[in-house]
Amino acid sequence: MKPLSLLIEILIILGITIKTIKAEKHNKRQKERNVTTQVSVNEIKQYLSHILEQRTPSNVINKRENLLEKKKNQRKIRIKGIQNKDILRNKNHLQKQAEKNFTDEGDQLFKMGIKVLQQSKSQKQKEEAYLLFAKAADMGNLKAMEKMADALLFGNFGMQNITAAIQLYESLAKEGSCKAQNALGFLSSYGIGMEYDQAKALIYYTFGSAGGSMMSQMILGYRYLSGINVLQNCEVALSYYKKVADYIADTFEKSEGVPVEKVRLTEGPENLSSNSEILDWDIYQYYKFLAERGDAQIQVSLGQLHLIGRKGLDQDYHKALHYFLKAAKAGSANAMAFIGKMYLEGNAAAPQNNATAFKYFSMAASKGNAIGLHGLGLLYFYGKGVPVNYAEALKYFQKAAEKGWPDAEFQLGFMYYSGSGIWKDYKLAFKYFYLASQSGQPLAIYYLAEMYATGTGVVRSCRTAVELYKGVCELGHWAEKFLTAYFAYKDGDLDSSLVQYALLAEMGYEVAQSNLAFILESKKANILEKEKMYPMALLLWNRAAIQGNAFARVKIGDYHYYGYGTKKDYHTAATHYSIAADKYHNAQAMFNLAYMYEHGLGIAKDIHLARSLYDMAAQTSPDAYIPVFFALMKLETMHFLRDILFFNFTMRWNWLKPDNTVGPHWDLFVIGLIVAGLILLLRNHRG
Repeated sequence: MKPLSLLIEILIILGITIKTIKAEKHNKRQKERNVTTQVSVNEIKQYLSHILEQRTPSNVINKRENLLEKKKNQRKIRIKGIQNKDILRNKNHLQKQAEKNFTDEGDQLFKMGIKVLQQSKSQKQKEEAYLLFAKAADMGNLKAMEKMADALLFGNFGMQNITAAIQLYESLAKEGSCKAQNALGFLSSYGIGMEYDQAKALIYYTFGSAGGSMMSQMILGYRYLSGINVLQNCEVALSYYKKVADYIADTFEKSEGVPVEKVRLTEGPENLSSNSEILDWDIYQYYKFLAERGDAQIQVSLGQLHLIGRKGLDQDYHKALHYFLKAAKAGSANAMAFIGKMYLEGNAAAPQNNATAFKYFSMAASKGNAIGLHGLGLLYFYGKGVPVNYAEALKYFQKAAEKGWPDAEFQLGFMYYSGSGIWKDYKLAFKYFYLASQSGQPLAIYYLAEMYATGTGVVRSCRTAVELYKGVCELGHWAEKFLTAYFAYKDGDLDSSLVQYALLAEMGYEVAQSNLAFILESKKANILEKEKMYPMALLLWNRAAIQGNAFARVKIGDYHYYGYGTKKDYHTAATHYSIAADKYHNAQAMFNLAYMYEHGLGIAKDIHLARSLYDMAAQTSPDAYIPVFFALMKLETMHFLRDILFFNFTMRWNWLKPDNTVGPHWDLFVIGLIVAGLILLLRNHRG
C-alpha cells in the first residue's frame, strides 16, 4: 500500500476530519507535556470504544461515501473550467501537510508512551503510558493500535475484551501488521474467541513470519521441530530458530537481556507463596533490613537483583549502585566488580566511564575476584580506556575461567573460535563454549548451536543445533509474560493468565504448556468452553511430556486412567506410568503402576512386581513412605486372607470375592479397617 493511500485509509477508518486538526494540535501537545498520574482505566476504555466505533463497517462506508462525494465536487469544479487550479493545489498541499502533522503527532504520542512505560514503576504510570497509546491509536498510529489490541487480549488493567481485540487485530492484519497476524494465528490455534482452525493458524503464522514477526518464526520452528500440523522437518525448524536466535544473540551482545522467571503452578499453593523464582515481599523487606544493618553479602545480592530486575523486582540502577557501594566500602570484591561493570556498560545511575570501570575492576581483581579479572579482560579485548591487547585479555580471561566464571569461559571460547589475537582452534573453542553453556551462558549456547549447525569443529547435528537455538530463543523479551501471567494467576485473574500462558505454550515453552494445562483442568477459566478444557489440557500435557516433564507424563497416564478428555484406557495409562517410572524415576508413577499390577488393570496381574514397585516408590521419595506403608499393609493382608480362603473354602470362593461381597472399592474399605486397627492398638498401648 502506498504511503498516501495508507494515510487516507487511516483517516477513513478513524473518522477524524482534517479541519479539526490544527485547532486541537496545540492543546493536545500541551496536555501531553503535562501528563499527570491521575489517569483512569475508564478514560482508556473510552478511547478504545471510540476507536472500535470508528472501525465499524457503517462508519467506514459513510466516510467512503463522503470521500466520493468530495471527489465528485472536485470533478465538477474542473468541468466548469473555473480558473482556480492554484487554489486546488494549495488546498491539496495543505491537506497533505495536515495529514503529515496528524501522523507525526500520533508517532510522538506513541514514543512518549513507550518512554513512560519503560520508566514506569507503578500501576498508575503504566496506565498513563496506555492512555498515550490510546490517543496515538485514535490518531491512526498502527503500533499504538497493536499495543491497545494486546492490552485488550491479555487483560492489562482489567481491560480484557477478546472480541474487541480480535476486531482490532483483523483490521491491523489488513494493514500488514505481522504482530496482528501472529495474534490471530495463536487465537485460531486454541479457539479463543475464534473458530478452532489449525490450518488457518498456520497461514496466519506464515504471513506473520514473512512480515518479520519473531514470535511467528519461533512458533513455526517449534511446529516443524515437533511435527505439529506439519510434517516434521529438522532443517526447516533450524532455519526458523536460527533467525530468531541471531536476533537474540545480537541483543545479548549489547546488554544483559531479559531475566526469565519461570514459576511452575504445578508445585502447589504452599510452594507458590515462597517460590524460588519470585522473591516474597516480606522476605525482601527482611533482606533490606539486613542490608541496612551492614550485611555485605545481602547488599551484593540485592544489588544484583535490582541491576537486572530479578525475582519479580523492578530494575533500578540507583538502588543497585547504592547497595554495591555500601558492600564495596565494607571490602566486598564482588561489589567492586559489579560497580566496574555498571560503569563499563553505562546507565542512569553510573554513566559510562572506562577509567572508573578500570579502577573498580582492578580493585576486585587484586583480591582474586573472577568478575573483576573478567572485567579487565574485556577492557583490554575491546580497547576501552586502554590500548587493545589480546595477550593481556587472554591472560585475564584464563585466570577468571580457572575460577569458574562462565562469561570468561565464553570469552576464551570466542577468542579461539574467531582467532582474535591467537590461532583459531575449534576444539578449544568448543571446550570453553560447552563449559560456559553448563552455567546457562546464552552466547555460549548460541555459538555451540552455530558449530553444530555448520559442522564447525564437531560432527554436524541438526537436532542438537535446533535444541540449542531453541534455548537461546526462549530468552527473548517475550519471556516477560511469564511474570505477568504468574501475577495474574496469583491475583485470581485466570482468563488473563490463561491467554498469556497460551501464547508462551504455542511458542514451545514447556513450563507454559504445563501451567496452561494446569489452569485448564481446573475448569475455572471462562474464555473456553468447559467441554474443550480436558482435551486441550491433555494435548498440552503431552507436549510438555515430550519435552521431558515427568509430572506431565504422569498426568497423561491419569487422564487415560480416569477418562479425562479421552476414553478410559488402562493399557495406555500403564504405558505412560512405565515411561515416567523407568526414565524419570518418578515415585508417583511407580506407586500408580504398582497399584495397576496389584489389580491387573490394563496389564497382567503380578503381586511380586507390585511389591517391588511400592518399595521403589518409598525409596525414591520420602513423601511416598506413608501411602506405600498402607498400600503394602492392604496388599499383604488381602494376599494372606485369599491364601487362607483358597486353601479352606475353595468351593465358596465366588461368594467370598471382595468385589461381590463389599463392592468395587473394597480395597479402600480394607485400608480403613487397617487404619482403625492401628489407632486402637496405639490407644491400648498408651493406656
